[in-house]
Amino acid sequence: MEFCDIEFVGNYSDTQTFLYTDEVGRGPLAGPVISCSVAFENQNVEPLVSFLKNLGITDSKKLTTKKRLAILDKLEIDLSTLKVDETYELKLEGSSLKYILKESDHIKIDEMNILHASLDSMKRGVESLLTSSPGVCLIDGSFCFPEVSGVEQVPLVKGDSKSCFIALASIIAKEYRDYLMTLFHDKYPEYGFDKHAGYPTKFHKESIISHGVSPIHRKTFKGVREYCQ
Repeated sequence: MEFCDIEFVGNYSDTQTFLYTDEVGRGPLAGPVISCSVAFENQNVEPLVSFLKNLGITDSKKLTTKKRLAILDKLEIDLSTLKVDETYELKLEGSSLKYILKESDHIKIDEMNILHASLDSMKRGVESLLTSSPGVCLIDGSFCFPEVSGVEQVPLVKGDSKSCFIALASIIAKEYRDYLMTLFHDKYPEYGFDKHAGYPTKFHKESIISHGVSPIHRKTFKGVREYCQ
């Protein structure tokens, strides 16, 4: 697969900061949306792209859990030590990438709706990583988030299949969110969050009918709101 990253960077030769962002968790009935944003200062991007391609990075949905975890292991990313709102740095091929995880929890999702909560999460990640202006951000999907001063936004449909940096963000976000849901499983084992990560499987929907709604369910979502008291 040919990624667009080198061409993308080349089209913005005067840009100081390149940013990429993606989110996971829009479809589940419970738990947060997690976004991951990746950034680097203007530098030779070809070695980074080659390195990530050689790791087998692509859209997280096209990789098995085993393959995603193997990629994170090679990057020395330990899910158990990651925290939202904290900036991390990867040293790759003599270059530096920074990334940050942001969260919109079930409360914010119910308050804002799922689309706006997802965009807000990505916006906060990009704001945290922007250290030098101007910046340009490649966003997975067809929507932009609210304006961030000094950043041009470029939405890219199926961006996680077209940009290795968006794909990297999607892998980190996906596995971190799945890890979080295993922790929620320890608190609410009757729902099987460790198996389906909050997505509306048959078992999950039957568990809501049998046990009611947990504190982390999204109360505005169909399949949940009918069982809220």
